[in-house]
Amino acid sequence: MSLKLGVPSKGRLMEKTFEWFAERGVQMARTGAAREYAGTVEGVEGVELVLLSASEIPRELAAGRIHLGVTGSDLVRETLADWPSQVWELLPMGFGHADLIIAVPKVWVDVDTLDDLDAVAAAFRAEHGFRLRIATKYHRLVRDYLRAHGVADYQLVDSQGATEGTIRNLTAEAVADITSTGETLRANHLKILRDAPVHCSQATLFAARAADWSGTTPAMRALAAQLGVAVPEGLTGV
Repeated sequence: MSLKLGVPSKGRLMEKTFEWFAERGVQMARTGAAREYAGTVEGVEGVELVLLSASEIPRELAAGRIHLGVTGSDLVRETLADWPSQVWELLPMGFGHADLIIAVPKVWVDVDTLDDLDAVAAAFRAEHGFRLRIATKYHRLVRDYLRAHGVADYQLVDSQGATEGTIRNLTAEAVADITSTGETLRANHLKILRDAPVHCSQATLFAARAADWSGTTPAMRALAAQLGVAVPEGLTGV
């Protein structure tokens, strides 16, 4: 059985993943036409490259259809309930850094922290008759974060497009979004709250607890040695 390794199928994340593995003696390449999600791996025997969108990789790991996967730590935590029971986090890879933050309009001069946001949210509901809306794609992470910080008087609204534009479009009063530089937020006249980010994300190598690892022992041990990664205790068959 081949050891299936899922990596992002396009863009900067794919390029950086290929570079990271190449620096450790594992060469990856796409094969076929641009729209064909096929690839090759050289440097370790028995490893099969599976090209997927970064957002698909957490679900494929959870289902056990791939053994290993490279994706953002934010996507695993958002997509998978109780994620440590479904995957092992093997290694942060040191690229793809981005912070999941909460931002509000710059004109809210008295709102700089979560405590300020909590006070504004209570006043907003009293004035408008509905809860302050926070637009985000990251419902699980944001809800858990706000609960941990005692913010309760809000509602999350789903945003699958340009989250920063929801305030201008009057569909939300605040946003929770992923950012690496903050430039897009500033361009939309938003400011990031001073508190710690909801999550500091980066590209990370994960292993699937539900995968069938039988027959993958030589490949997994060879790859782990090449990458300098410890094989997780409890990984059956390896």
